[in-house]
This record gives sequence, structure tokens and C-alpha cells, in this order.
Amino acid sequence: MLLEALGSALLGFGLAWTATVRLPRRLPPRALVLPTGISGALFGAFLTHTALGSGHALATLIGAVVVGVALLSLLLRPSAPARRSAPA
Repeated sequence: MLLEALGSALLGFGLAWTATVRLPRRLPPRALVLPTGISGALFGAFLTHTALGSGHALATLIGAVVVGVALLSLLLRPSAPARRSAPA
């Protein structure tokens, strides 16, 4: 279980780091994104491990990635503000 937690934390960190590199203008500061990715992945691993039980390490890591990505997606902002012109 310790390796699942460590692996999910590393996966969450990797997901968050990749998101900050690829989408720097659409995310808040890196100091918020990195802990969000790690905590999302840890929560996903906890949730999956609780639902499936021990012995499902790969499924636990997949659950960690899914929840981590879902939590990081909540931090995304729109790429460009919608500009509306008033009718004349």
C-alpha cells in the first residue's frame, strides 16, 4: 500500500507538472497546481483502494490518474475571453 501511495503521488506530480508546462496561461500559479495534482491522485488512489481492496495495484494507479486529471481539469480557465459586441 505504501508503494501505491508513493506511485500515485508521483503520478499526480507528473500530471500537474505536465499541465503547467503545456497550459501555463490557462492554469493558476504552479504553487497551486502541483499540490492539487498530488492530492487529487492520492485521493483517487485511496478511493480506488477502498473500493477494490488490496491486490489491485494497477487499478489503484489508474484510479489515481483519473481523479487527479479530473481535479486538475477543474482549475482550467477559458483560453480566451468571449468578446461580445453590442448591436448598434
